[in-house]
Amino acid sequence: MQISSRFTVALHIFTCVDTFKDEYKVTSDFLAGSIGTNPVIIRKILTQLQSAGLITVARGTGGISPTRELSEISFYDVYQAIEPVEGGDLFRFHENPSPECPVGRNIHALLDDKLKDIQNAMEDEMKKYTIADLRTGMQEILTKET
Repeated sequence: MQISSRFTVALHIFTCVDTFKDEYKVTSDFLAGSIGTNPVIIRKILTQLQSAGLITVARGTGGISPTRELSEISFYDVYQAIEPVEGGDLFRFHENPSPECPVGRNIHALLDDKLKDIQNAMEDEMKKYTIADLRTGMQEILTKET
């Protein structure tokens, strides 16, 4: 299991939008330059964030805005928008364990609750961090650099 880079790209997008909103026209091309990827990928992620109700995008003008206060957008919100979990379960279970085998017959009973607990723990951790934390961290870094 690995969360794709689209999640960290989305966090990068939020950080760029917040950092540069008053200085530059923040477009998919601008974001792609900062992130080091193709603008098409950026536009796809922007569409996902917009569909999830986390941002608004004014086409052509480069107007990207969060729809809520940054302290109200958690990493979990971004994760849900970018990495939708199939059927609500982070772990995909192999489909045909053998009922003839004692392990195959009982593997779900052994793992289901444990895997759900692991998923819940990860999601609970993601809920602790917000885009505002990125703003604060970026401001601290920029202050040190000057």
